[in-house]
Formats: sequence, C-alpha cells, structure tokens
Amino acid sequence: MPELLDLHPAPADVRRLVIEGLSRNPKQLPAWFLYDAEGSRLFDLICQQPEYSLTATETALLEAQAPAIAAALGPGTLLEFGAGSARKVSPLLEAIEAAGRPPAYVALDISAAHLQQACGRLQRRHPAASIAGICCDYSQLQALPEHPLLSGSAHLGFFPGSSLGNFEPQAARELLRQFRRLLGPGGTLLIGIDQPKPVARLEAAYNDAAGVSAAFALNLLARLNRELAGDFDPAAFRYRARWMPQASHIEMALVSERAQTMQAAGRRWSFQAGEPLITETSAKYDPEAFLALAAAAGWRGAQRWSDPAGDLSLHLLVQADSEH
Repeated sequence: MPELLDLHPAPADVRRLVIEGLSRNPKQLPAWFLYDAEGSRLFDLICQQPEYSLTATETALLEAQAPAIAAALGPGTLLEFGAGSARKVSPLLEAIEAAGRPPAYVALDISAAHLQQACGRLQRRHPAASIAGICCDYSQLQALPEHPLLSGSAHLGFFPGSSLGNFEPQAARELLRQFRRLLGPGGTLLIGIDQPKPVARLEAAYNDAAGVSAAFALNLLARLNRELAGDFDPAAFRYRARWMPQASHIEMALVSERAQTMQAAGRRWSFQAGEPLITETSAKYDPEAFLALAAAAGWRGAQRWSDPAGDLSLHLLVQADSEH
C-alpha cells in the first residue's frame, strides 16, 4: 500500500476558516470543505453525469496526447494537486513507462480516506510506479514534506479538472505562485483549463438532472453539523448554480428558503430569506486570458493541447525565467 503523509489542517484551523467564511458577505466557505469522504464520493458521481463533460473530455485528451505530454514533461516526479480519485494520471504514467522511465507519482488531496483508496487503486494498476499520497490543503502548503520521491528529481506539477477555476482571480494568481514555490526551480506545471461555453450548457453541467450536484453541496451542511456542532436544516436550503457573466464564472450556492438562525462552530448565524451560502465558484478562461493570468504569477506557456471542439485546454507551463 502506498505511503500516506497526513498534513490535514487541524480542527482548530477548520473552525477558524468556517467562522471567517460565515462572517463574510456573502457567506462563502473554502471549496475544499466540500471534500470529506462523502463529498469526494459524490464528486466522483458528478464526473459521471452526462451534463458534466469536463472529465470525459479531459481524460480523452490525456489519453490521446499522453506520449507527447510525457515527452514534453521530461523526467521527474509527477505531483498531482487535488488528485481526487487520481484516475486522470494513468495515461501519463503509462506513457512514461512506455518511454523506458520508471514512473514516480505523489498525490495531494484533502480527504485522507479517499486519497488512500485512490493511491491503492492506482498502485494496483501501475505496479511498477512509485506512489505516495499527501493529505493536505495544497493551497496552504508552505513546503513539500521530506520524502524519497520528492528529493533528487525534478518536480512536474499536474493540476487537471480546471480546479483553478474554484479560486477568485487574485487567489488563482497566488495559487500559481504557490505552485512555483512548491515545485522549485525548473519545475513545470501541466494544468487543465475549462473554456467558456453557452450559458445553458454551463449551468446544466453544475446542476445535473439527477441531483448529484445538489447533494454534493448539501453534504456541506451535514459536515458542518457533524464536525462543528451545527444544527443546519438541509431542507431549509435549495441548491442554485448560475453563470455570473461579469466574473466569467459559475457560482454554486445553497440559498436559504426563509429567514432563519442556526449554530455552528460555537456561534449563531442568521440568514435572510433568499440569502446564499456560496459553496464554490468555477471560472472559465479562454487560452489568452489564462496565459495572461499565468504570466502574472511567473509562468509562461510552453505547449498547449486542446480537444477537437475547443472545450478544454491542457497547458504546459514553465517558469518564466527557465530555459526549458
């Protein structure tokens, strides 16, 4: 079984972040709080819904372009930020092994149970690969832990799923700077970016007919109740996903059905009728806008791969001062 390093935020830090988020206007919690074991399971189901094409599109693109991507990445250890079920990395590991290099992979994610399962499943599929997991909030990780897979080799970042869209623009720039620091001098970053689409298609992708997206958001309230002595009534909230054109992102929220007061984290919280609790956002970038964002964080585009319909891009970024 692959080794798991547990750097999950302490309960006191989680409580502080929840208090800060519920004190905001509008109220908004960190998106990673959605991903307890049940949230991670529900997100895997979202990725299988017909409306949510991002996962299938990105997986097909990785499968088609894996040899070219692996060659462009060069030797080193793959570090996947927000690995989730870690299913998208398999084509890259296969291409690396086919090129005669021993694959090395480190998965970073917030749910320890889900991460352990994902790494174990990946190890069985790729027995020749060296694999480890780090349970952490990768956006707040100040340094990579000491581990044989993280020493003596180049660090090749992998950030699929257009997860950068969950961060507001300023936070997205800081995250890309954070990746530069974590990956170290000469580190590269392969990142998946979802591109703008018709509004109806975007909204359907985040509010599937089967109701899995709604269940995923409502599970946040169950976690607040369980871990922070909350008394939220899930039936008193409805799920909403809508396109916000000025911000170029989808906003997902739980909207209070009535004026109500509940408790969590040792405090009382009041909601007005119609008031949202934003669970996450998902920004969409065309290639030019994304590369401008990356440049502001010290990266430059080296190569780009896209699906035939132009729905999604995989960008290989190198550090702006690198000769890669």
